Amino acid sequence: MSDPTPERQPERLTRPDAERARGHHKIFVGAAAGVGKTYRALTELREHREAGQDAIIGVLETHGRQDTARAADGLPIQPRREVKYKGVQLSEMDLAGLLERRPDMVLVDELAHSNAPGSKNEKRYEDVEELLQAGINVISTVNIQHLESLNDLVARLTGVRVRERVPDHVVQDADEVILVDVTPQVLQDRLRAGKIYAADKVEQALKNFFTDENLGALRELALRQVAEAVQAETEETTEHSSGVKERILVALGAEPESGRLLRRGGRMAKRLGGDLIALYVSTGRLSRDQSKTLDGLRAITESLGGTFVTAPARGGVGHTLVQYVREHGVTQVILGESSRTRFQEFLRGSIIHQVLRDTRNVDVYVISRDK
Repeated sequence: MSDPTPERQPERLTRPDAERARGHHKIFVGAAAGVGKTYRALTELREHREAGQDAIIGVLETHGRQDTARAADGLPIQPRREVKYKGVQLSEMDLAGLLERRPDMVLVDELAHSNAPGSKNEKRYEDVEELLQAGINVISTVNIQHLESLNDLVARLTGVRVRERVPDHVVQDADEVILVDVTPQVLQDRLRAGKIYAADKVEQALKNFFTDENLGALRELALRQVAEAVQAETEETTEHSSGVKERILVALGAEPESGRLLRRGGRMAKRLGGDLIALYVSTGRLSRDQSKTLDGLRAITESLGGTFVTAPARGGVGHTLVQYVREHGVTQVILGESSRTRFQEFLRGSIIHQVLRDTRNVDVYVISRDK
């Protein structure tokens, strides 16, 4: 690989900022590590380079894969920014250097990556947004299990809880989304050949994450997500002309379980092209842990492109929910299974039953609690 970057082309030094429109974002999406996302992205970057564009690697994560390293051979790379954290030397993409250089195109690998503490942005996808706003075209990569709305579903299907996540809108807002797809059998063969992980990790990977069932489920998710993105773009004009739009409300409690309801609502809103509303009905002061949980739910809502609303309970939680549904044209409601005992519901009433009884022309979904 070639690290030094050549001198910037003279015409790039004199181009006014005002003349630069927002950059074009192309994302290569895969079902799992090893399908070839980064390889495809590098191939495209090289094609732009050969066409005379100033196309460079902003950050590349080879994970020791020789095929990926060879694909990057000869391509210019922006030197990484070194960061010291708790005595450990870390390296991150040099966002400031890229903005100063202002190339035509940048490859940014692994959108879901969390930057080192002290970086300007917490996440790499936020760095990409700055590049796009500066008029720089970006090619990036991400695996489907990193999408926020799929977090619970992926955990249930594979038994793995993905910690680094990307808001769905990052993929939805991209100008192009390209699915890089191979069969589970091909991916397992690549794994056995040592093209994905080191030899000492192959058997463990085959028994855990890289099983036929997991890879098949992730592949189906990836295919579905890309198909829905294409369908949403195709139907956008029809949706606007009809004037009919679904409004999905998720009723939240100040508990982690509500995150699962939110992601379910986010997937529904995306599939239907509707609005997502997260409503927390306040019944009194929150503990420190509850406040922290609610802040996390607000962040998830925003990452899903939804609106977070807090409303004081007037006449009880159920009554407040019903009033909000009526006043704001909500068409679908998602509720979590009650944690109250039957005796408690007898004394205090059931919120679910009240919403079902007092709403009209509204679909109500009751989601079972995660056991």
